[in-house]
Amino acid sequence: MTQSTHRRRALAGSAALAVALTTAGLAVGPPAAGYGEAVIEPVETDLAGKDWVTTHATSNDAAAGRAVDGDESTAWTPSASTRKGKKDQALTLDLGGAYDGLHKIEVVLAEATPARYVVETSADHRRWTTVADHRDGRSGAAGVTALVDRDGTRYVRVRFTDAGRAPGVAEIHAYNYLRDDLRLGADLSYADQERDQPYYLDAEAALAGEPDPGPHLLDVVQDRGMEHLRLRIWNDPRDETTGVETDPAYQGPERSLTVAREIVDRDMSLGIDFHYADSWADPSKQPKPRAWAELPFDELTAQVHDFTADYLTRLKEQGTTPAKVAVGNEVINGFLYGSEARIIGTTAPQYFTDEADVYQSQPGGGLLWDYWRSDDPAEQRLYTEQWDRFATLMASGIEAVRESSPESEVEIHAIVDTGRLDKTMEFWTQLLTRLEAADAAPDVLALSYYPEWHGSPEELEHNLHTIADAFPRYALDVAETAYPAESWPPGDPTPLPNSPFPVTVQGQADAIQRVFQVANDVPGNRVQGVLVWEPANWQPMFTWVETGSGWFPEANASLDVFRESDVTHVLQDDVRVVTRVDDDVRLPRTVDVLSPGDRRTARTAVVWQAVPDDATAAPGTFTVAGTTEYGPVTATVHVLPGR
Repeated sequence: MTQSTHRRRALAGSAALAVALTTAGLAVGPPAAGYGEAVIEPVETDLAGKDWVTTHATSNDAAAGRAVDGDESTAWTPSASTRKGKKDQALTLDLGGAYDGLHKIEVVLAEATPARYVVETSADHRRWTTVADHRDGRSGAAGVTALVDRDGTRYVRVRFTDAGRAPGVAEIHAYNYLRDDLRLGADLSYADQERDQPYYLDAEAALAGEPDPGPHLLDVVQDRGMEHLRLRIWNDPRDETTGVETDPAYQGPERSLTVAREIVDRDMSLGIDFHYADSWADPSKQPKPRAWAELPFDELTAQVHDFTADYLTRLKEQGTTPAKVAVGNEVINGFLYGSEARIIGTTAPQYFTDEADVYQSQPGGGLLWDYWRSDDPAEQRLYTEQWDRFATLMASGIEAVRESSPESEVEIHAIVDTGRLDKTMEFWTQLLTRLEAADAAPDVLALSYYPEWHGSPEELEHNLHTIADAFPRYALDVAETAYPAESWPPGDPTPLPNSPFPVTVQGQADAIQRVFQVANDVPGNRVQGVLVWEPANWQPMFTWVETGSGWFPEANASLDVFRESDVTHVLQDDVRVVTRVDDDVRLPRTVDVLSPGDRRTARTAVVWQAVPDDATAAPGTFTVAGTTEYGPVTATVHVLPGR
């Protein structure tokens, strides 16, 4: 396993910290999760055992699955009859789609005996690239670890070129790492409010008593590895209870232009999330903007187009063309609710209910899920009519993006509630059928994922795969996710519902990294990115510390998950050696190491532990530990009977 351990000093929540802060002349704040400690290793997945991966063999195909069952005592072996022939015998893994992050393959042969074979990869099952060549019949007698320096691997094959010396395969592993173009970042719309709040880039200065007011929040998240930031846009920001316009108009069009410039000036890519509302729009509420509330439907549709086009034009004119534009936010139940809200039964936000004569006076784009699967023809008619309205509004927004900012990708953002994948599949089927017919299809289908509402990481994996399989022309995104580092009240690390991860700084890092991993493992490089929602404000990845000059937020160790999840080097960390009783053990002086960033493979020296004098006194197997500049290496030594 490739190792990259990153530890941050625990700055709060311990007796040692209290002494350190007092010694530094800093006031000790109230108990908190603190900056904590997180051990973060690069993401690494063995794809071979995944349920979407299939195995095939030239003979004895029924036993091919034994090579990916995680048990080296079972194996795929060629049929006995084929061993007498001259035809090559092969075992092939079909990973279900291409992977740009597959950089390491391990093969364990069924027997530690000389064999002639090659390990190959392919994108299309026609053109093959050799990544390990042991046709000499001497090397690779028990197995091999091979590094892969190219993109697009879908198939992995072990091909025996001498059928008479084909022991078979006990296990094969295919390791996937975060690919270079998986875009990691956040919805950081609250950066608007946080412009004047100093953030510590590194609180070590505070411990040393040095004045360090810190940089902008955007500088901190960029330093920690975020690459893409999304901003929500409210039409005319209002208080969610009273409906009164807010001042300042945070997350409004004007202020967000400034934040967009600050993001792009830092060479991060920009995302725009149109809520088409004056306050929060999510699955429980989708109020029309007040200015549009009483418009007839045709005029409402035109306003969606014009508002979208005008704002994107302004972004482009100031040099901040967004990489991605979401038309609506979490629109699983539709958006721009109007008169249909009385059937839906929504009571939020408060002003939407208090002024129902205004907000619910004209039809909008809310969906009537209560009528799904209804046997009543009238209800089915209404169900279909609302889908038509919703799709019409959505198409208007998409067309505006295509016309005014053709460089931007268009995203539609939904959710999958726990156990409700059927609803989401109906959503995509109904909507995409209409949008495709209108020549207004999006580019990206996005989901939010919060375990307390949307299920376990395994459910997320299943949902993404199901959607990817059903709608192969579209890319995917995890547009929102989050996980807390501290419970409320503090002190209870019990995981959130549906999550295996404790509510700690380490648990926060692990939970978010698991989402990275799930997204990265969808075949075909289909998921474009993962965004954490408002990491400075909700389930925050920052902790406040009191210093002599006031309270300041400093990044939790978990925030480093954005830069530490990438692998910098992939090491040939498993070596298999065959010797005989009373013979010397010849361990390699060097092993391969791959730099995925530039696809370069080099050799690196290994320092091995001493082999005991009696290690080869009898047949058997033992291991020897080694170290390299890039991490540990293990040699498995097979001792065969003497000649």
